[in-house]
Amino acid sequence: MPKEHKVQIIPLGGLGEIGKNMTVIRYDNQMVLIDAGLAFPDEEMLGIDVVIPDYSYLIEHKEMLQGILVTHGHEDHIGALPYLLKDLDVPIFATRLTLGLIQSKLKESNLNHVQATVVQPRDMIKLGVFRIEFIRVSHSIPDAVGIAIHTPLGTIVHTGDFKLDHTPVSGDILDIHKFSELGDKGVLCLMSDSTNVERTGITMSERNVGHTFEEAFKDANERIIIASFASNVHRIQQAITAAYKTNRKVAVVGRSMVNVVAIASELGYLDIPEGTLIDVDEIVNLPGNQACILTTGSQGEPMAALSRMAMSDHRSVSIQPGDTVIISASPIPGNEKSVARTVDRLFKLGANVIYGSINGVHVSGHASQEDLKLMLNMVRPQYFIPVHGEYRMLVKHMQLAEQLGMERDNIFLAENGSIIEFTRHGASMTGKVTAGKVLIDGLGVGDVGNIVLRDRKQLSQDGILIVVMTISRSTRAIVAGPDIVTRGFVYVRESETMLDEAKEKVRQTMARLKDNHVTEWAVLKGQVRDALSKHFYEKTRRRPMILPIIQEVE
Repeated sequence: MPKEHKVQIIPLGGLGEIGKNMTVIRYDNQMVLIDAGLAFPDEEMLGIDVVIPDYSYLIEHKEMLQGILVTHGHEDHIGALPYLLKDLDVPIFATRLTLGLIQSKLKESNLNHVQATVVQPRDMIKLGVFRIEFIRVSHSIPDAVGIAIHTPLGTIVHTGDFKLDHTPVSGDILDIHKFSELGDKGVLCLMSDSTNVERTGITMSERNVGHTFEEAFKDANERIIIASFASNVHRIQQAITAAYKTNRKVAVVGRSMVNVVAIASELGYLDIPEGTLIDVDEIVNLPGNQACILTTGSQGEPMAALSRMAMSDHRSVSIQPGDTVIISASPIPGNEKSVARTVDRLFKLGANVIYGSINGVHVSGHASQEDLKLMLNMVRPQYFIPVHGEYRMLVKHMQLAEQLGMERDNIFLAENGSIIEFTRHGASMTGKVTAGKVLIDGLGVGDVGNIVLRDRKQLSQDGILIVVMTISRSTRAIVAGPDIVTRGFVYVRESETMLDEAKEKVRQTMARLKDNHVTEWAVLKGQVRDALSKHFYEKTRRRPMILPIIQEVE
């Protein structure tokens, strides 16, 4: 009996979460990958820098992987590439700005020999059995594309991140005609961005922010400081344009912002009038009404430039009373508190802070409900997979598709690692592959897991206590100590009585173990730890991490 051919869609990231987008499209023994992004750590991930998808499935099947297709240059779509490409020698296909941003990241990681190809919207490439088309979409960064993957069993359309902006800053409108044309020819499955599905109506045009900027610039009598995502090139362009119109010079602060402005201007994606851009050391000497500063830190990141300014800790820029600070971004879920703290500190320093979409200084780069309905109606897929969103967003997007007449059985609410399989007889979820989170801490990739995070959480909550003693090898009696050292548990000078009692507990425990001829190190340490843990919980209702250190002498 001949083997039945099948297409599989396998999301490795981006489902049930915001960020670390990564999706495998597989036909028999050939695969392509769409995006390789990162996510920012949540509050429970103490000390973690970023999170990337577990791509062990790709390592296991690396001989099948034909190429990596990148939709756009945001970190949640390209941030994992430097890690992935250390393990895989695979060509990348992306538009010009996207590739410029990727190559900058690869250069930082000393990956200088990655095969990369520039593509343009409406280009068609062939990778193995797949024919791949790139489709222009509007987003908050130029050169964003959706992708149509033509397989022997049908066409799969991935929207990437998109919105329907009829008056985009760059003049590049989402390619309605191509999406409709694909719908006319027949689409097997649509994967569509769910980030903004909870918002009714349509998403406002990016140009609205430009109008708000111009009004704010006219009203400000002192310096203007604008914080935004570094990769939001359209937003940067509108800030520069508003500054130029009001005779202000512009300085760029923050490493990622400096990098993006350099790459985007070099590639022609930023129009910066001659003489407008100056060094930050020069701008601090200008009168306030002639100065504009573009900076990172719109998410309240502790080490970002705006946060340092708010803490009066930035080496070049100090917030002055009367400065206007515009935070031109919405907080990513989980960052609300850190953004609020930054705003409070800026107000305390005397700044006028403009923040939040209600003030018109930010619009989303993602499609709201009416735009998402339009995409579904243009493509008219046989099957639908909501992607790029937390679980409730995926459910909302499913319900939106049902309102438009799609059968519930033809919509897949998938998870990271799910296998959605298509054959000539239908489609179903057939199992799971390995998927999850890989935590990046400094130079360590994946060496911090749940146990280490649990220890960090315990240390952050109740501190640590170390008990040190020396025992005789022959008699097993204590000959020195016990000494107790604590950090983050109690203030020692006010807790001497409790700590002396703890030392006595240790002596009693060691004496009992000696009388019972217990000599195993693990048992000795375990008994000491248990005795101290019980003692301190009774006294303080806290559970510090307890580390017994026992040395032997002759």
